[in-house]
Amino acid sequence: MASYIALAKFTDQGIRSIKDTVKRADAAKELAKRYGVTMTQIWWTLGKYDIVVVLDAPDDASATAFNLALCSAGNVRTQTLKAFNRDETAAILGKLQA
Repeated sequence: MASYIALAKFTDQGIRSIKDTVKRADAAKELAKRYGVTMTQIWWTLGKYDIVVVLDAPDDASATAFNLALCSAGNVRTQTLKAFNRDETAAILGKLQA
């Protein structure tokens, strides 16, 4: 499974219905399952982004399909980053030519 970090900002629509944000997060978690994606962590944050989510997905296509489905609801816009854990990073570094 690949890991991703999604940084989300509320749209005007999303902030107008802010009282539903926890319910929407629960619905997003269920939506993710349809694409084989697991939302492992979610935080509501202060600063440039309103929400940070950690996702696990079988591949980039599944993560992208989920992201498009989520954003098409109109409540958030996201910037998604592919993330590498320590072992994955070590393996990548092992491929560097000296």
